[in-house]
Amino acid sequence: MEDVQENPAESGSSVLWSEEPAGSAKVPEVSLSEESEGCTRPLEATPQKLCGYLSKFGGKGPIRGWKSRWFFFDERKCHLYYSRTAQDANPLDSIDLSSAVFDCKADAEEGTFEIKTPNRIITLKAATKQVMLYWLQQLQMKRWEFHNSLPAPPAAPDAALAGNGPTLRLELGQEEEEEEAFLCPVKTPTDLVGVAAAWQPVHAKPSALQNISLKHLGTEIQNTMCNIRGNKQTQGANHRPPGEDSPLSEETQREEQPSPTGPGAPGKDPANSLKSSLTTSLIRKAKSQSNTFPLFSEGLMRNRTAQEKILALEQQVLMLTKELKAQKDDMEAYRTQNRFLNSEIHQVTKIWRKVAEKEKALLMKCAYLQAQNCRVESKYLAGLRRLQEALGVEAGECSELLRQLIQEALQWEAREASADSVVLSPSTISEYDEYGFLTVPNYEVEDLRLLAKIQALEVHSHHLLAHEAVERPLRERWATLGELAPSAELKQLLRAGVPHEHRPRVWRWLIRLRVQHLQAPGCYQALLSRGQACKHSAARQIELDLNRTFPNNKHFTCPTSSFPDKLRRVLLAFSWQNPTIGYCQGLNRLAAIALLVLDEEESAFWCLVAIVETIMPADYYSKTLLASQVDQRVLQDLLLEKLPRLMAHLGQRHVDLSFITFNWFLVVFADSLISNILLQVWDAFLYEGIKVVFRYALAIFKYNEEALLRLQDSLEIYQYLHFFTKTICDSRKLMHIAFNDMNPFPMKQLRQLRAAHRERLEAELNELEQLKAEYLETRAAQGPAVPEGSPSEDEGEAEP
Repeated sequence: MEDVQENPAESGSSVLWSEEPAGSAKVPEVSLSEESEGCTRPLEATPQKLCGYLSKFGGKGPIRGWKSRWFFFDERKCHLYYSRTAQDANPLDSIDLSSAVFDCKADAEEGTFEIKTPNRIITLKAATKQVMLYWLQQLQMKRWEFHNSLPAPPAAPDAALAGNGPTLRLELGQEEEEEEAFLCPVKTPTDLVGVAAAWQPVHAKPSALQNISLKHLGTEIQNTMCNIRGNKQTQGANHRPPGEDSPLSEETQREEQPSPTGPGAPGKDPANSLKSSLTTSLIRKAKSQSNTFPLFSEGLMRNRTAQEKILALEQQVLMLTKELKAQKDDMEAYRTQNRFLNSEIHQVTKIWRKVAEKEKALLMKCAYLQAQNCRVESKYLAGLRRLQEALGVEAGECSELLRQLIQEALQWEAREASADSVVLSPSTISEYDEYGFLTVPNYEVEDLRLLAKIQALEVHSHHLLAHEAVERPLRERWATLGELAPSAELKQLLRAGVPHEHRPRVWRWLIRLRVQHLQAPGCYQALLSRGQACKHSAARQIELDLNRTFPNNKHFTCPTSSFPDKLRRVLLAFSWQNPTIGYCQGLNRLAAIALLVLDEEESAFWCLVAIVETIMPADYYSKTLLASQVDQRVLQDLLLEKLPRLMAHLGQRHVDLSFITFNWFLVVFADSLISNILLQVWDAFLYEGIKVVFRYALAIFKYNEEALLRLQDSLEIYQYLHFFTKTICDSRKLMHIAFNDMNPFPMKQLRQLRAAHRERLEAELNELEQLKAEYLETRAAQGPAVPEGSPSEDEGEAEP
């Protein structure tokens, strides 16, 4: 954002966003001045050490008040140490300035300012206003120099994502240099700051007893003993901040919080202080007017002499002049405070931006290393699998060692992770994804478990590498998207996938778009009541399929989960909603996906209605599955057009793909793809319709085309086809193939192919029905004749 000078009375210490050149050694010095003009004077040379006497507000009970302290800054730690005198050997305590902010109070006692850390607020007071401004300016500069000197995180080497992914490069952005013109430089008060101030008399020094810190009594005694023995440190320029082993006392945060009623009202919010001061000024002005103008009015009424009128007017002018001067002083104080707060906000913002960039770079570095680790592990597992295939069942030490290595590789030590967190910690992938599906299914066959873990590692690697480059911008676009409406932009966003946190809202809108002409208030509850009153003929089949719904999902396998009961009610309600279909195997998985995303029975019910009755063609889930069979023939034509080399290879080996692809279309890949890719398919499917299923079916074969071409045996090809969809891990690559490499893909062509194949299929079915009818007629004409030599059913009835 641009730097804006805003009034602290309105914003307090709110942060203004700005940037600072990352390569600069230090920021151009920002300081304060009592003058509002003449800001071209250069900043004078500063002392080598930032040190001097300040009064610190603290204490408890009767000794609560201002205490004189010697402050000195440690360049290495960015800590401001303080002791009772400049000659003390050990400091009383320190203030961490690395994350502190500074504030000056316009309506407080002259020279009062605050240092605010995340844990406490320290109120200090300088001898004069100039000394206060000098300290504030120097503390700002020291804080920036400390943050600017911190080493930048190492950049990760370029890592090209698998396939056609973008290149990952970690660099901190270079900011353009900008001029700072908030405040004017402050002349260094050489007699009150620096090493020479150690020999100057302390301004308004309190009594010796009041100045003693009871909180740090142990340190006070040590310093007193050192002074008595003559072992005090060199004064002035030779004074050094304490080392690592300096005994700092325990911090008590509550003591550092000054009382709201104390001197200078320490700890009061700047905005509230300004409002209070302005209110007091207005009241004072009102009282002044009420004390002067009424007298003037009464004098006129008494017909006073001209001389008395002149005296009264002169008195009014004098009082108003004094009041105007006081208000000008107040305005100048607030103007100075406003300038300082803007410079402080500007400084803090630059530090925050620098730290945020470093944190982002470290997170990306961590993601890159995690992704590389996943890839190395997956290659290790793939190497073990190839070695196992090479050795076969041969006995010997190598086989036993290989078996042990595979068992160790298959051990699962993952922890549950937050559903929507993207924390890049050096931990392994979660056992379950955000929708409850097992990341690595526990297959009985060891070889399949090994392949499943390789695939899970590859998926995690692609997710980590694509997070900053793809997913974060996508989440930001969805976050700024307001009311949903059909558009080309929404179409592209849905194809790229809806973020987990936005998916329920988007799906509800897509479903309402499909079934708004079918929905009626209370419809779902009425169907449930009907199911309770009368048992549907499909209830038995529904009950059997409940236990077979997603055996690798914890929401449908846990005995205490409510999802099976929800699914039962949804399917029974649909069987009453559409009696021509009732229930068809596969509807349980469609409804289950809707439940996992929407987590509401009624929303899942209408999602099922939208798919069966508005998205899919008629007869898709009928007893004959006519439309489903038509789409399989359409897919064969499209495969011949888009992937002729693969289809020729499969045709030579008499492989019928419909054994695999029929279920893809019936349940929209619910059993085939891993959950993050599956739901990305559904995002586009609910908006665009079944054409998306064709696109992804073609893309899956294109994605694995080279692997299929290497297989020569038909049995081996069928075995590979039964699990190869689970090996797809790069969702971005698959999406690019589906919506780019498969183009052109006109809906007109799809309708024409469907119409042609439907006509042929209906003719074939009619011919089959005629053959059945002829056969039955022939059998009926022949009668129930018993072949010779065959025992009759009537034989033996007369026997006892």
